[in-house]
Amino acid sequence: MSDPLYRKEILRLAADAHGAGRLPYVDLAGAAHNPTCGDKVSVGLAIGVDGRVTAVAHDTKACVLAQASASILGERLKGARQEDVEALANDVAAMLINNADAPAPPFEAYAAFQGAITHRNRHRCVLLPIEAVLNAFEQEPNQAA
Repeated sequence: MSDPLYRKEILRLAADAHGAGRLPYVDLAGAAHNPTCGDKVSVGLAIGVDGRVTAVAHDTKACVLAQASASILGERLKGARQEDVEALANDVAAMLINNADAPAPPFEAYAAFQGAITHRNRHRCVLLPIEAVLNAFEQEPNQAA
């Protein structure tokens, strides 16, 4: 595929589906929905006493861009705190909207989405899994199911 929107890295991330599934126990759960295209992402997080993610799982019924973004989170979100995810959301948005640098490690894999910069209508697809995680952090602990 020669379209930079669907680079091999994006397709590989989506196919790998890191973190896809459910956790046996979650401390926080969140979801995000894009009514424009119907994409839906649900996440479950296990949180340590220090407020850091100890495990993450997602159920992503969405386009390949949202699937790839969710896969990055499934692989690299462990150890992150709410403020880290907020910073990630800002960094990815800046990359997509302002052609800024890709996020720093451990989220440098978001550089694969640079082909989406010129596709404004697809930015929300990339950000949707991050939004679901942020929605989870807004919940009261142990209220998720």
